[in-house]
Amino acid sequence: MMNNGTLTLFDRYDVGCELGKGTYGIVRKAFDTRQQHHVAIKCVCLGEEGIPSTALREISLLRSLKHINIIRLYDIKVHQPTGELFLFYECMEMDLYEYMKLYGKSLPDDLSKSYLKQMLLGIDYIHSNSMLHRDLKPQNILIDWIGSLKLADFGLGRHFQMPMRMYTHEVITLWYRSPEILLGAKTYTTSVDLWSIGTIFAEITHNRALFAGECTPDDITWPGFSTMPDHKKTFPQWKAQNMAQLLCNLSPDALQLTLQMLIYDPDRRITAKSALESTYFQSMSNYPIIPPQINQIKNVVVTENTTLSNN
Repeated sequence: MMNNGTLTLFDRYDVGCELGKGTYGIVRKAFDTRQQHHVAIKCVCLGEEGIPSTALREISLLRSLKHINIIRLYDIKVHQPTGELFLFYECMEMDLYEYMKLYGKSLPDDLSKSYLKQMLLGIDYIHSNSMLHRDLKPQNILIDWIGSLKLADFGLGRHFQMPMRMYTHEVITLWYRSPEILLGAKTYTTSVDLWSIGTIFAEITHNRALFAGECTPDDITWPGFSTMPDHKKTFPQWKAQNMAQLLCNLSPDALQLTLQMLIYDPDRRITAKSALESTYFQSMSNYPIIPPQINQIKNVVVTENTTLSNN
């Protein structure tokens, strides 16, 4: 219903500007008049088979996860006249991809370290609850003006069991996808999420995607590589690049941790819990760190969202 020119949902949520486009459609900011705080609203359009499986999966996982570095799902409501499903989330200001694009250069060391630690804390909690995220990328990592970071978009997440069962390998955006998934592994572990975090950290510290091109491991760097389901003898051969040169902005401790997250062999890749014990974090000051140029970026975002909402 409309109230003084404002769209109100369920006699409670005053709908405001557009925040962006998510998996299920447009995401809008709204004000919860009962709880007196802002929320983010996703409207899930029902298909021929009802609620999309990705939405059901996200709802199931988020209802059981409660952590400061994981986005909260506050409520779920169905709009009876239309049958549309509305999901009400904790409201953050933007995703990490958008911030990097607006900032336009490598993020400062203290901010990058703060973001990495928060990513690891969130994913460690997820893994300790026997879950995989499977789609970590800058667009699925949300931040706010005070430097808090939260993992979001659990549409490809799932519970796992030990021993590991067979899973689909059509997950994770290509640039952040681990080698074992690229090569068709049907069983994989929590290490797939650590690879993604390693690539994201490399990207925010160098202002470029680390694996935007093509590269190929071998049986020396990854024993068993040639036996993977999607391995082809006709793969092109590329000369290995020096990772220390590619990641030249990193301190020795940061480089060591990043390389441990980017080990080809998933059985040797570092876990989130071990990564949090890295010497890289020993000299860490208080966090979160307020992102630089935040006022200028905030003004740009507010202007863009207002323009989108008016169109």
